[in-house]
Amino acid sequence: MTATGTSTSTSTGTDTDTSTDTDLAVALLRATPTHENRPEAQLRGWAEIALAYGDELAAGPDEHSGVRVVEREGGLRDGELLLAEYRRSTVTLYRDALARAVELAVRRGWDVTPGGLRRAAVAHELVHHRLDLRELNRRLGHTAARFGPFRVRGHVAGADEIVAHRFAHLRSGLGVSPLRLTAALAEGNR
Repeated sequence: MTATGTSTSTSTGTDTDTSTDTDLAVALLRATPTHENRPEAQLRGWAEIALAYGDELAAGPDEHSGVRVVEREGGLRDGELLLAEYRRSTVTLYRDALARAVELAVRRGWDVTPGGLRRAAVAHELVHHRLDLRELNRRLGHTAARFGPFRVRGHVAGADEIVAHRFAHLRSGLGVSPLRLTAALAEGNR
């Protein structure tokens, strides 16, 4: 779960305090290289499909047995805030980055606790490794190339993040959407 210093609000006109998850997901896609000139309707359709897939995965069984969770410092880097990462059956949570995210949420008056944010970060990382990208790409229906009657399905950059944010929100009980929190962090930790 990462946020960079790029301003979602400035570049897209999205208000992180009042926008819906669909609006925030569209803004995330629009800020992703290769999507900046795509039609609004296409981005909105992809966002809705990714959010629905996150809903579906969150309603499924909890499959994270055997995963170890550790905490350490080191999530604050030049222009980047890394809350958590998954490697070799271990989710590493970065205490300094989690504290910064909780601080921001408190300043904005959002209902975010350190425990809720930890649960969301772990869920976010786990779903990336449970997510069937081929199935997501099939649902998104993006065509990268055509060769006569044959079609090459394309990958929609950023869609997996939308799925992971929605899954994390539903599984963690976090008081604010991770999409909203990520957009606010990307605005520069205001």
